[in-house]
Amino acid sequence: MKTSDFYFDLPENLIAQVPLENREASRLLIVDKNTGSLEHRNFSDIVDYLNKGDCLVLNNTRVIPARLFGEKESSGGKVEFLLLTRTTENTWEVLVKPGKKAKIGAKIIFGNGILTAVVDDIIEDGKRLVTFSYEGIWEEVLDKLGEMPLPPYIVEKLEDKERYQTIYSKHNGSAAAPTAGLHFTDNLLNKAREKGVNIAFVTLHVGLGTFRPVKVDNVLEHEMHSEFFQIDEENANIINNTKSQGGKIICVGTTSTRTIEANCDAEGKVIAGSGWTNIFIYPSYKFKCVDNLITNFHLPESTLIMLVSALTSKEIILKAYNTAVAEKYRFFSFGDAMLITDMGN
Repeated sequence: MKTSDFYFDLPENLIAQVPLENREASRLLIVDKNTGSLEHRNFSDIVDYLNKGDCLVLNNTRVIPARLFGEKESSGGKVEFLLLTRTTENTWEVLVKPGKKAKIGAKIIFGNGILTAVVDDIIEDGKRLVTFSYEGIWEEVLDKLGEMPLPPYIVEKLEDKERYQTIYSKHNGSAAAPTAGLHFTDNLLNKAREKGVNIAFVTLHVGLGTFRPVKVDNVLEHEMHSEFFQIDEENANIINNTKSQGGKIICVGTTSTRTIEANCDAEGKVIAGSGWTNIFIYPSYKFKCVDNLITNFHLPESTLIMLVSALTSKEIILKAYNTAVAEKYRFFSFGDAMLITDMGN
C-alpha cells in the first residue's frame, strides 16, 4: 500500500481559514460506507442520521494555548516553543524554532520573566526536554502568555480562543483540537439525547504525531507517535451497553475512533483505563467496536485519510473527497464535515 494511493488534488482556496459563526451551520456530506452513495446536507441535520439506542462517542480533551514566544537570555534572539507532552509537573517535551538557539543549558525568557525555561536535553526528532520556572498557577501563566497552536495551513488570526475548543472540552492536554467535534452545539446534543441517543466521553490528548506527514512510500513503514488516553468505567459501560443492545457506536472524530479501537478486546468490549496509544488504522484494519464516523475532511496522503478509508474503502473515500472538492466544501480544521455510515440501517 503506497502513500500516493491516498492523494487527491485540493485547491488552496478550499482550506477554511476561519470558523463559521454558527457551529452547526457547516455542510455535511453523507457517505454510505457500503455503496459509496452520497447525500449533501447541513450539519444541523446530523440527528436525522442517529437512531434511538445508538451511542455518540466524544473526545473531551481541551486544547492548551501551547504556542509560546520568548527570547534567549544570552542573546535576545527570538524563540518559539510548542508544548507537546508534559512529563512531570514543570517539565515538558517541546518543539523549538529555531532549534539552533535551544542547545542544552540554554535559558529562554517569556513574558518579561513571568515564565522561564531551561533546555535539559535534546531527544528524538529534535524535540527538547525543558524545565519551566514560574510563580503562581501553571494554567493561569499559560493562559496569559500562550497562543492557540493552530495548524500551519491556517494563516488567519483566531479572534476567539474558544472557537478552537469543542463545547464539551474538559481535560487540558491537547496540542490540537479534535476538530470533528467543533460542529456540535448544546442544541444538537440535546436533540440527540431527546431522541434516545446515548452519549459517551473519552479523552485522548491530541499530539502533533497525528498530523505528522507520512514521509515513507510504503504506508506500513510509517510510525505513529504515542498519545495519552483515558476512558473511565462509566463511559466504557455506556459504550458496551449500547453495543450489547444492538446500537451503533458512532465516533465523533478520528481521535475518538483511535481511542476506542485501541482499548477494546477482540469482541469489541471497551476496557476502562488510561495509558498511551500509537495505534495506526489504515485499509485492511478490521474495526472491533466502531460502526460509523463523523469526521472533517483531511489532508492528502495523511494518516487521517487512511483511517477513514479503512471504515469503508479508499475508492469510496476518494470519490467522496473529489465530489467535495467539486462542490466546494470547506476543508480541514475549520471546514465542513462528513458522516460515514450505513444508510441502509
